[in-house]
Amino acid sequence: MKDISLSGKRVLITQADDFMGPALCKTFKAFGAEVLADRTPLIFPGNPSRVVADNGHIDAMVLNLAIPAPNTLAHQVESDEWAAVFAALVHPMQAMIKAVLPQMIERNSGKILLMGSAAALRGMSNRSSYAAARGAQLAYIQAVGVEVAAHKIQVNAIAQNFVENSTYFPPEVQAQPAFKERIKYQVPLGRLVSADEDSAFAAYLCSPAADCFVGQVFPVCGGWVTR
Repeated sequence: MKDISLSGKRVLITQADDFMGPALCKTFKAFGAEVLADRTPLIFPGNPSRVVADNGHIDAMVLNLAIPAPNTLAHQVESDEWAAVFAALVHPMQAMIKAVLPQMIERNSGKILLMGSAAALRGMSNRSSYAAARGAQLAYIQAVGVEVAAHKIQVNAIAQNFVENSTYFPPEVQAQPAFKERIKYQVPLGRLVSADEDSAFAAYLCSPAADCFVGQVFPVCGGWVTR
């Protein structure tokens, strides 16, 4: 059985203070990785490639990208909202993957993992711009994963929802009675997936034990997408 240790691996984690960032940094360190915790605003052109260049050798890159999801009726989504969502979630992802792939191809080794959203896998009212951007992420990951598999680079995604994190499900939201009722009827698991559970799976996917996965999208949502 291959080792799930990340000892000696340099792992770049974006948006390290937000979304799944804190849990990812903690868990990857526990698995022995040298964590490169980045906090650069990636929405600005040029920043994604600069982050990759500044961090040098990168064995694994975890694209932890998140924004509060706009709550807009489809026919009221304006062009500025659409552009802003794609600018935050899609364009930095593509730029960072483009920047890191040459070094991984040269070494014939590497892992890229997107922390995506299950909003792309199941329809959600008033979330059309957000779901479209999350869907674009997953389609891109699948295409690139197939393309670079021959170079022994694994590119995959976690598509999550109802996972404990400060961006979408902070403590004040979790404490609301209406939210507790929502969990009961929308999530077969009956609770949020913990941040530790989600980040441990992310660490596994970036380990040698997960070399067999090619362009895979893994729902982590307590059964929400299959309900």
